Amino acid sequence: MMAKGIIGKKLGMTQIFEADGKFIPVTVVLAGPCVVIQKKTEETDGYNAIQVGFGDVKEKTITKPMKGHFEKAGVKSVKFVKELRLAAPSDLNVGQEIKANIFEAGDLVDVSGITRGKGFAGTIKRHHFARGPMKHGSKSHREPGSMGPRYSGPGGRVMKGKRLPGQMGGENATVQRLTVARVDADRDLILIKGSIPGAAGTCVMIQATCKPGKTGGKAPVHKVATETKAKNPMKASKAASGK
Repeated sequence: MMAKGIIGKKLGMTQIFEADGKFIPVTVVLAGPCVVIQKKTEETDGYNAIQVGFGDVKEKTITKPMKGHFEKAGVKSVKFVKELRLAAPSDLNVGQEIKANIFEAGDLVDVSGITRGKGFAGTIKRHHFARGPMKHGSKSHREPGSMGPRYSGPGGRVMKGKRLPGQMGGENATVQRLTVARVDADRDLILIKGSIPGAAGTCVMIQATCKPGKTGGKAPVHKVATETKAKNPMKASKAASGK
């Protein structure tokens, strides 16, 4: 089974144009080449997967356990290591490369990455709370408001999981069913329609979508109507009858 996934580096956003002049906003990802570091099977590990690596790294920054892991696989050290879960054993072997040409224009993919860190944020920005009144003597404009006086006990208590101010961003996020707009295999570039998580220069994971739907993992093709509807149906009926 071919692993439909690859690690890449987000380069930024741009736009491309279709033949009719319509522009499409896309995210440019430097995808691969990724090297297979380890192959896992149900017999040895309890599940099927392959471990892939991407990115150059200085040898002095590699820990001894990871250095031994790379030497055992017979590959050079890499900066990022990810695992691709598979339903069946992979056809790839340790040492083989995965390149951007595993995808093609029109494929639906899921992209995972670390979101931008936005620092300490209040409840309005972080959880989309509504603000308080701005006049009539109100002193609570952007505060989260009452939290737990309804519960029993001296002063009530705040329940676990209450949405409060705190650090925003810097979390793993996945955007599903994005369309591959273009693939440049010569330069290892994948252009994905729309935006993806993370800042420019961060590592992202591109995988075949887990929700292929009725299209089988391809973007739906919208049919263009060839006939134009007449503004006046009476004129259209007269033209058809030859009157």
